[in-house]
Amino acid sequence: MTNTAALRQQLYQDMSPLNLTPLWEVLHALVPPQPSSPCVPALWKYEQIKPFLKRAGEAITAEEAVRRVLILENPALRGQSAVTQSLYAGLQLILPGEVAPSHRHTQSALRFIVEGTGAYTAVDGERSTMHPGDFIITPSWTWHDHGNESTEPVVWLDGLDIPMIRFFDAGFAQNDIAKSQTVARAEGSSFARYGHNMAPVRGDAPFGATSPIFSYPYERSREALYQLERDAAMDPWDGVKLRYINPATGGSPMPTMATFMQRLPARFDGKSCRQTDGAVYSVVEGAGTAYIDGPAGSVRFDFEARDHFVVPSWHALRLASIAGCVLFSYSDRPVHQALGIHQEERIP
Repeated sequence: MTNTAALRQQLYQDMSPLNLTPLWEVLHALVPPQPSSPCVPALWKYEQIKPFLKRAGEAITAEEAVRRVLILENPALRGQSAVTQSLYAGLQLILPGEVAPSHRHTQSALRFIVEGTGAYTAVDGERSTMHPGDFIITPSWTWHDHGNESTEPVVWLDGLDIPMIRFFDAGFAQNDIAKSQTVARAEGSSFARYGHNMAPVRGDAPFGATSPIFSYPYERSREALYQLERDAAMDPWDGVKLRYINPATGGSPMPTMATFMQRLPARFDGKSCRQTDGAVYSVVEGAGTAYIDGPAGSVRFDFEARDHFVVPSWHALRLASIAGCVLFSYSDRPVHQALGIHQEERIP
């Protein structure tokens, strides 16, 4: 060992009891030449998951579980209840006649309906009936419960910012006294107030930075996508892709999560794109293929309706579909944009 090396090692040893460490030993890891996510791409085939959802329904009630959910854990983050380092994903099952009891928490949540019709989410005294493809919001710190008054099981994707809120040590939750909250407004009231390019003269932001609309029905989203497929130019990377908005601000529906719906037409063979926000995808209709390239290599996911997959930060994604398909996705893009760190590279 040279004198310089010995001098450094002695320095590190002597200052360690004071909880000091040298930046130069870790600088390249802290500030890498490009984003380097520990997450890996992953695909969850719904037909493989569905039997386990059924078994969960037999093993525990919705009331006992509070939320009967199978978490979609990133294979590189097992045990952390995370699909990326900032996002959570899970599939929730509610059976006929069940109620998932009312509670509230600081984490923002989205529900994207995967299978079944007729269950509901109640948010702040207003119910929204669930249909496949609907996107439903639970704003931070609002009372919410779920129930199923239909005759069939209903499954939806839960997307939350749990890991992000955990990073800030800002997680709180509170259980309601009643199992179900009192319905105070007719279903569709929030959409009537804010969903027609109009808003009340007063009280424009009842939930802070979160959209005042709880439910974004798929029938409206689908109509827009198919009309644009017929009438507008096709994007070579995304096909037809739209972002959901907060009608009061024009921004994302939630301050921590952006949501998107896109249509890949038949015979679509897209170009690759990568961005700093990791994204979770839910396949609504049809089938296709996702080609994902990252530091660990390339993977190919052949997906069909109700499948889910995750694309980590700065992994190049290329989408293709022979018959055409519709994809819902969500990411942590609003936080990247608020911090001025969002980057996107469209590869020719």
